[in-house]
Amino acid sequence: MAKKSLKKRPPAPVSETLRLLKKYYPDAHCALLFESPFQLLIATILSAQCTDERVNQVTPVLFAKYPTPEKMAQAPVESIEKIIHSTGFYKNKSRNIHLCSQALVELYKGQVPRELEQLVGLAGVGRKTANVVLGNAFDITSGIVVDTHVGRLAFRFGWTRSENAVVIERELAEIIPRDDWILLSHWLIFHGRAVCKARKPLCGTCFLAELCPQNGLKDKV
Repeated sequence: MAKKSLKKRPPAPVSETLRLLKKYYPDAHCALLFESPFQLLIATILSAQCTDERVNQVTPVLFAKYPTPEKMAQAPVESIEKIIHSTGFYKNKSRNIHLCSQALVELYKGQVPRELEQLVGLAGVGRKTANVVLGNAFDITSGIVVDTHVGRLAFRFGWTRSENAVVIERELAEIIPRDDWILLSHWLIFHGRAVCKARKPLCGTCFLAELCPQNGLKDKV
């Protein structure tokens, strides 16, 4: 990343940037398909190092066979592996899904907990996954989901100079209104996929071009 380029222009103004993101992405939402908090939890575990599109191809089969924590906890790990194989790291993911489901049954009566600390105690669940579940399944504002798109755009906007997801989340939380925390990640993910792409950002057609400190600079990040 060409961090030195951020010194040449001030960060993108938060309020105006958010206003435009809201305007252009009014239907921004979680791209993972789910019908229950449990399904979102498992889908998010599967999304590690994998595209949402691929996860959405796998989960209908997985949830048709094992729709609840009880069913998933009783499933042979080998069966889970076979279904989720195409998502990558399938052995580790299968083990985590199985252990996570067992813990939900044994500790939480088959319910997905609504506390961050309890969620991150489950196998395969980190802070990012917990924030995804709390925000999108329960509408609980526990934090800001920082994935590769969010981290990249936050850096390009000059809102952070870190590459550490925990630090980025903390810095974003200091400048983004809490009411926007949940949708922020969806707005940035939508924008990152459609316009502010990793290798070739489409600055010439970007509605944030006049606000972005990277626009027109040679050192694109």
